[in-house]
Amino acid sequence: MATTQVIAHRGASKAERENTLAAFRRAGEMGSDAVELDVRRTADGAMAIHHDAVLADGRLICELNASELPDHIPFLSDALDACAGMWVNIEIKNHPIDADFDASDTLAAAVATHLAERGEDHRWLISCFHRPTIDAMRTLRPEVRTAWLTEGVRDEDCERVAREMANMGHTALHPYTKHLTRNCVDVFHKAGLQVNSWTIDDPARMAEVVEWGIDGICTNVPDVALQVIANAK
Repeated sequence: MATTQVIAHRGASKAERENTLAAFRRAGEMGSDAVELDVRRTADGAMAIHHDAVLADGRLICELNASELPDHIPFLSDALDACAGMWVNIEIKNHPIDADFDASDTLAAAVATHLAERGEDHRWLISCFHRPTIDAMRTLRPEVRTAWLTEGVRDEDCERVAREMANMGHTALHPYTKHLTRNCVDVFHKAGLQVNSWTIDDPARMAEVVEWGIDGICTNVPDVALQVIANAK
């Protein structure tokens, strides 16, 4: 059985401020296999690393130029540099309920262009809650792995969804741990897809999904996950 990988959710976000260069570097120091981070577009086309569409003061990131953002918010290039030695799950924030939703996938295209310029395609995995966005990425940058980020897939829908995702060339499903079942993991594995679940901070739940053979644990406490996985060997 392959070893479950540890994906630091917004970096080592319990130890450091989330989605910052410090959090990404700390994740590497802890021994994480990967970092998950969130990217949003600014008014002038920059790719800012921030989870919410709005800043703490209520201003929309998509209505601000890069120079107007707080100093702690990094941009994609610097964030990827800070993740040296790890692979990176780049979550494109483009959900229909968000104030900055863009049906034309301008941000996805910008990310694809940036990754093409950087190379190292094996280090990147693109995810999004909006499935058409990751479908678009298969055309924009087919060399880069893609995953559908979801609250979960019902057991009765797993085979259909796994088949659709495999046919599109996607790599993985990223379900919310609360709605993840062992059956879902088994079905997606049989379809040749990986399963990386979020956000798992409870050691008992970590141990359970490791026993199921899950491919990745996305967690705010990568040091805890690494210890759980080591104990399971």
